[in-house]
Amino acid sequence: MPSHQLSARGLESLLGQWRTSGPAYRALADRIRLLTLDGRIPGGSGLPAERDLGTRLGLSRTTVTAAYRELRDAGFLVSVQGSGSQTRLPGISAAAEAAGAVAVLDLGKAVLPAWPGLAEVAALAAADLPGQLGGSGFEPLGIPELRRAIAERYRARGLPTEPEQIMVTVGAQHAIALLARVLVSRGDRVLIETPTYPHASEALRAAGGRLMPVSVTAALPGADAGWDESALLQTLDRSNPVLGYLMPDFQNPTGQSMPVAQRERVLAAAARQGTVLINDETIGELDIDRAGEYPPFAASADPARPDLAITVGSVGKSVWGGLRVGWIRADPGFIRKLAAARLVNDLGTPVLEQLIVVRLLAELPAILESRRALLRAGRDSLVAGLAERFPEWQVPLVDGGVTLWVNLASPVSSQLALAARAQGLLLPAGPQFGTDGAFERFLRIPFCYGPEEMPRALDALALAWESLLRHPLPDTGYLADVV
Repeated sequence: MPSHQLSARGLESLLGQWRTSGPAYRALADRIRLLTLDGRIPGGSGLPAERDLGTRLGLSRTTVTAAYRELRDAGFLVSVQGSGSQTRLPGISAAAEAAGAVAVLDLGKAVLPAWPGLAEVAALAAADLPGQLGGSGFEPLGIPELRRAIAERYRARGLPTEPEQIMVTVGAQHAIALLARVLVSRGDRVLIETPTYPHASEALRAAGGRLMPVSVTAALPGADAGWDESALLQTLDRSNPVLGYLMPDFQNPTGQSMPVAQRERVLAAAARQGTVLINDETIGELDIDRAGEYPPFAASADPARPDLAITVGSVGKSVWGGLRVGWIRADPGFIRKLAAARLVNDLGTPVLEQLIVVRLLAELPAILESRRALLRAGRDSLVAGLAERFPEWQVPLVDGGVTLWVNLASPVSSQLALAARAQGLLLPAGPQFGTDGAFERFLRIPFCYGPEEMPRALDALALAWESLLRHPLPDTGYLADVV
């Protein structure tokens, strides 16, 4: 049985604008190949039957059959008796693919190692648990102690906040998906950065949103870094999106931060149209050496429209990804609406994890200081290593966050990801952070790993790059069109 069976409708959604001026079967095959390379279609996924997909896409069955045949010939598709056609990555054995490739390092996860004091804090928090056992344990808004602690953290950062403005969630991704489900109806326009955090765009699409991308550029030589403000304001003023998703501090993956004056202009434009802006602060406090003060994004919002500025945060990046606690800061009335909508899917965040975060927030300034030191060493080491091994690549300047958005100078990101996999290194191709196959010239490389791991990852990446230069994969023609 396939690990995941794609319906014709599901594959159509992933394909996006796949048609080119060339033969339809080749364009379809190229698009499925790209989606498989960058992980949006996982290896081992079952593709829909040729007739079903042809009907959905308005193609003949013969066209889809020819596309599938091309994928089989290239090693990206296998036929399994009784299970139809399944995707695979060439060069990876079926057994290894089923078990997951053994990696030197999984560079797809841009996360710091767990903060060293976490186990001790967790043990202390367990002693607080008896005080919670008199209740049901179902807290869709979060336990009062944590809501107060989160509100206090915002106040300390210069943003007046009351506990009634806070909902505790099961991590930031849960918060984003819940907001998308409540705020977006099928066909609604949604403003989003490009490149962006892939799981956020997936959640917005799943809610039925029509994504309207606005570019963010990394600080590369000769580039106008940051947000395309003209396009951003124009999208708000003319397209009237119901929602916008932004990461104004250390944007993932570019590492850019939006200047305060620009934040004010963006928020003012959103207020004119009644567009709700979600500010994802998951990485927002991971400053390394940024000059100047950057108050929370919502601090620049119009006091008359506090309902239009929503903030998402978590401890997943700052403390540990396995601590699944996040939160939403919003207008109290909207928080109550979210609580009612949440009960359809879950009844609250685990209480013990919330108690751990109550204690962690009291120590967060010191935790962040230690994380900044770790990130500074990682960034500087990675920048130096890339300059030495890959002098033709363009490496951006970043003053915070956890990743570099590197320009490879050639549209080979998906090919490099495949070559790296053969070396035991997992990393996402650039198109995973965009839409419709864009960003084949870019690679996101995290710098949040330890001094022992990163050199091994660079060794594997260098071997992959060398093998790609010696034996490049055939240019599909499609990739060149979407760079």
